[in-house]
Amino acid sequence: MINRRELLRNGLLLSGAAAFSQLPLRTAFADSATMRLFWWGTPARAERTLSVARLFEAANPDVKINGEVGGNDYWSKLTTMLVGGNAPDIFQLEPGRFADYARRNATLPLNDFLGKSIRTDKLAPGVLDLGTVDGKVAGMPLSLNAFALFYDTEAFKTAALNPPGATTTWDDFAKLCVELTKAIGRKNVWAVGNASRYTYAFDAFLNQRGKRLYGEDGKIGFDANDAKDWYGYWESLAKNGGCVSAEVQSMDQLQVDSNPLTTGKAVMAIAFSNQLLGYQAAVKNTLGITTLPLTSPSGPSGLFYRPGLHFGIASTSQNPELAAKFIDFFINDLDAGKILGVERGVPINVDVKNAVVPLIDEVSKQTVDYISSIADRVGPYPPPVPVGASEFDTRAFRPLADKVAFGQVTPAEAAEQLIAEGGRILKG
Repeated sequence: MINRRELLRNGLLLSGAAAFSQLPLRTAFADSATMRLFWWGTPARAERTLSVARLFEAANPDVKINGEVGGNDYWSKLTTMLVGGNAPDIFQLEPGRFADYARRNATLPLNDFLGKSIRTDKLAPGVLDLGTVDGKVAGMPLSLNAFALFYDTEAFKTAALNPPGATTTWDDFAKLCVELTKAIGRKNVWAVGNASRYTYAFDAFLNQRGKRLYGEDGKIGFDANDAKDWYGYWESLAKNGGCVSAEVQSMDQLQVDSNPLTTGKAVMAIAFSNQLLGYQAAVKNTLGITTLPLTSPSGPSGLFYRPGLHFGIASTSQNPELAAKFIDFFINDLDAGKILGVERGVPINVDVKNAVVPLIDEVSKQTVDYISSIADRVGPYPPPVPVGASEFDTRAFRPLADKVAFGQVTPAEAAEQLIAEGGRILKG
């Protein structure tokens, strides 16, 4: 388990400048090599990622890195490439899916590279645990983040309402959303998107109840009553005008550019802390950041530190050593870190983090400060997601949330179906 106090002591969460000598660049490879790198994200992420790739090429003149960017079709493209034996050497994964890919042998364990091709001496304690599946480091965490709530500060000022904060309960939040939508007074603009289809938001909700989305046994860690309460909460909020319509909800593909906040249909979004940069780039007004609502003001936050994203090396890569050295460069090189900033989250290399913080803008600093502010409120990192987790999300959890929104099933019926589907998909 990642220890938040060790993280604090080692500087990952603390702002401050320090003078560091440049970490040594890797020497050029004797033979020319080409490597493919696949990720998803905003244009700003693409620009930063490609800039780091060019920097790596400059340090290794015989190496060529071909960058490929996916959008809403990222996962289907990745699946097609994996099945077709044409996987990129390195591909980006997120915490809710990386363990599933590892257990399907899509990624190469990194243990043999650690401390060698991938330097680990400057990584914050416990970070590698965030990439460990069944005793092996299956993916390299790229950053640190947490669940968060973004809000349009101007919308709240105009409405003369206080934004949600660290002690806002789910009941408080519902009342606030209804009031805010009325105060906005514009057709097809609501307070917030319908988060009933976000497994990560549901996970925080469950954590506040002392439960988990997935248990240690690889099966669902909640019961039908939890799911009924979750679906019912958002159904009630939608009926009372506090969150977006079913039609708008169905357009949300869990990407920054498709969220109701960025499409102008809402003024709040439940997301991940590192995504503040992407959201802020897509909206005109200044955004604020706070924690998710609580079950009770003095209860658990439901938060935990997460790896912002992972890089995995394809098990079929023809040059895994080169892939490992690129990952090392990506997380450990100071110049690479300065290019990447905190767009994917707070850097996991302590020296890189301390070198980056003095250079980042105010929006980026908000994400670092947020991660620091919740240090005493986070709980332990959950067990790795089981095989079938992505199928459970895309074929059960989200579709049932949409069916509730469109009035095709009741929250109770959706909950029972979710439990049944969970039992079918997740074998443990």
